[in-house]
Amino acid sequence: MKPYTIAWGSQRLDLGQRTCVMGIVNITPDSFSDGGKFFKVDAAVAQGLKLAEDGADILDIGGESTRPFAKAVSAEQETHRVVPVIEALARRVSVPISIDTTKGAVARRALDAGASIINDVSALRLDPHLAKVAARAEVPVIVMHMLGTPKTMQVAPEYDDVVEDIKSFLVDAMNRAETNGIRPDRIIVDPGIGFGKTLEHNLLLIQKLRAFEALQAPILIGPSRKAFIRNLLKDPGGDDIQPDLPVVETGTQAAVSAAALNGAHIIRVHDVARSVATLRIIDAINSV
Repeated sequence: MKPYTIAWGSQRLDLGQRTCVMGIVNITPDSFSDGGKFFKVDAAVAQGLKLAEDGADILDIGGESTRPFAKAVSAEQETHRVVPVIEALARRVSVPISIDTTKGAVARRALDAGASIINDVSALRLDPHLAKVAARAEVPVIVMHMLGTPKTMQVAPEYDDVVEDIKSFLVDAMNRAETNGIRPDRIIVDPGIGFGKTLEHNLLLIQKLRAFEALQAPILIGPSRKAFIRNLLKDPGGDDIQPDLPVVETGTQAAVSAAALNGAHIIRVHDVARSVATLRIIDAINSV
């Protein structure tokens, strides 16, 4: 994969020599995989510390669920959830902390608390202020493709050509970022696995991930425990299976492997320890 270096403030990410791991800390009652598990500050901080010890290169802190059909929360409520956790982690970990939000007000408070990356599933579309916050702070921004909003994205998603349509969307997102003062070398793209895609769309995006190298930006992908994995592993015609089952994590590691083999620079996961081990092998294969 093409190497990239993102340097800002006291932080630096060298992307491409090995696959980086972003560890997920959801401070929500309703996230699809771990909703409620880390809703209290102490539990969320402990989880963040564990993920850092397990080898996470980035900690991604979110206070609003973006699962299909999730309800939005206010900026005040989201800020109340994430800021104490970010403050505590920023004092105790050396890896960058990203704030997973679509709201400029939340991002500003999170950056003040010690976050240094913005991860926006709306690709700077939902809150015009968010891009200005990122530009002013001179931090990296992750722009992700989503079809519609979390409440609508899984209602019969359709594309003329899923790869080309998403590439075009991400080009627009990168232009939007640059127009608002975000430096091109601080933009990371995410095709948005599970955000307005069918099972087949998700599989094709992982298979064709190298097509996104044409965007000349680092590629992040987040397949962890998503519905497409659970649908492939459950009994035909059966009910959905729990996202935190061991078999789902095994399926996630298969998706992590495929994404890394196909050019992902950063992979966002719930189980950092297993992903670090998986990627050590995959990166060794890629480096031969």
